[in-house]
Amino acid sequence: MTGRQRLSRLAFSLTVWWMLIVLIFWLLGRALEQPASIAQCAASSAFLVVLGEAGDWLRRRWRAGRITRRHQSAPSRPQPPGEKAPTKHS
Repeated sequence: MTGRQRLSRLAFSLTVWWMLIVLIFWLLGRALEQPASIAQCAASSAFLVVLGEAGDWLRRRWRAGRITRRHQSAPSRPQPPGEKAPTKHS
C-alpha cells in the first residue's frame, strides 16, 4: 500500500468515525430531551476523535519502545576499580 493510499484510507476512516459520533451525540441529546445543535455535536466528536487518535498513537509508541528495549542485549555490568573481570573456565 502506498503512502497516498494509506493517507486517504486514514482520512476516510476518521471521517466516518467522526460522523458516526456526531450522529450518536445528536440522537442521544434528542432522546434525553437536551438537544444540542449539529455544530456542537461535531465539535465534541472532533475533540473525542483527536483525543482517541492521540491516545492510540501514544499506546503504539509505548509498546514499540517496550519491544525494542526487550530485544536489546543487556549492558555489561561495571567493575569496581582494581578488580579483574570474571573469567569462564571449562
